[in-house]
Amino acid sequence: MSTPEATGAPIHVESADHLEELLGEHDVVLVDYYADWCGPCKMLEPTVEEIAAETDAAVLKVDIDEHQDIARDAGVRSVPTLEFYKNGEAAERVVGVQDKSDLLGVIEQLSN
Repeated sequence: MSTPEATGAPIHVESADHLEELLGEHDVVLVDYYADWCGPCKMLEPTVEEIAAETDAAVLKVDIDEHQDIARDAGVRSVPTLEFYKNGEAAERVVGVQDKSDLLGVIEQLSN
């Protein structure tokens, strides 16, 4: 599995099929489940954007209101929820606002 160049910006997921396709195309993926009305999600957004710009991990954003089916299938019960994938498989999940260094640590661990 090759790692396409990092996009430098989060990718907004358009459908469940789009999510599956993206998970298959990238070795390490961070999926940010969020909602526009969520204050903590807005606080986390700059951190997520920085991670997209600074790492080779693909950063995907899923609006849970627009894509309730994806959120339900993923078992997302609150936002923000960040789920990390390695080679298409869920590897770790964190809920709530997280420190950038902690998130980078997870990405680094999964990248090795």
